[in-house]
Amino acid sequence: MANKLNNITFDNFKWLNEPAHWSLSDNVLMLRTDREKDFWQETWYNFNHNSGHVYGTELSEDFTVEICVEADFKTLYDQAGLMLYVDEKNWVKAGIEYTDGLPMISSVVTKEFSDWGTGVFTGNPNKFWMKLTKVGNVVCIKYSIDNETWLLLRLCLFPVSEKYFVGPMSCTPTREGLTVKFSGLKFSEPVKDILHSD
Repeated sequence: MANKLNNITFDNFKWLNEPAHWSLSDNVLMLRTDREKDFWQETWYNFNHNSGHVYGTELSEDFTVEICVEADFKTLYDQAGLMLYVDEKNWVKAGIEYTDGLPMISSVVTKEFSDWGTGVFTGNPNKFWMKLTKVGNVVCIKYSIDNETWLLLRLCLFPVSEKYFVGPMSCTPTREGLTVKFSGLKFSEPVKDILHSD
């Protein structure tokens, strides 16, 4: 299993909601968001959106995925990071999301209904790192401002599925044209202590 995970690159990924403009070179993904794309289910806003961009691969085993995200977040709800997706009613997304005039570290867990949690991001929001680990029915999400020290963002239960679609995500619910660079993609077997190990 570990060898399979270590050999995953963007070359065999596929799109959920392919954007009009994107490119792939040397395992670096560049994309520009289409207009008013988002993921959300019901809570508070009473709408259902399943149109955000995810470039992912299907996995059935436990895994850890890491990625570097670079973007200039400046408009309400601009967002980019990682996503774990089963179907439109069951998914997790995490990364930077621009809200209340600030780029915040953010996560949304959806199990029929979406929740949302944000926190102050103390580093450079234009370049950061995300790590998502799935073990059984548990998802652990961490982020880093320097790719050395990893901070816990979220630990949550998540539905068990035969397959999971996982990869970089970006949405711009109020505009189009956010350019995002994803690099440093790395899959691995989860460490024993997913909470307290880098």
